[in-house]
Amino acid sequence: MRYAQGGGLTAERRHFRERIRYEAGERFTHGERTAVIAKDLRVSERSVERWRRAWREGGMGALASAGPPKLPKLPDSQFAELEKELARGRPRTVGRTSGGPSPGAER
Repeated sequence: MRYAQGGGLTAERRHFRERIRYEAGERFTHGERTAVIAKDLRVSERSVERWRRAWREGGMGALASAGPPKLPKLPDSQFAELEKELARGRPRTVGRTSGGPSPGAER
């Protein structure tokens, strides 16, 4: 799963993907074609093109993992409040939600 409950990839999966990018970077230095690299590494050509662009602009360092995603900006107290509201279930709608008459309303 791409976005696990904690968000983003696991550290192991990030490391694996970083190794793939570094392997592509090594192959860039040998002038290999994008399509060949993509096929061998079992990734899309678009990904390889993106990596090649980053490599041209920043070298092998540009292919390094950016690390885990940033932590949420909500403080724990707000998360707790959100969890309480979600646990209460779906809120009942007050008033009409569409342009038509309410069920049972006189016309």
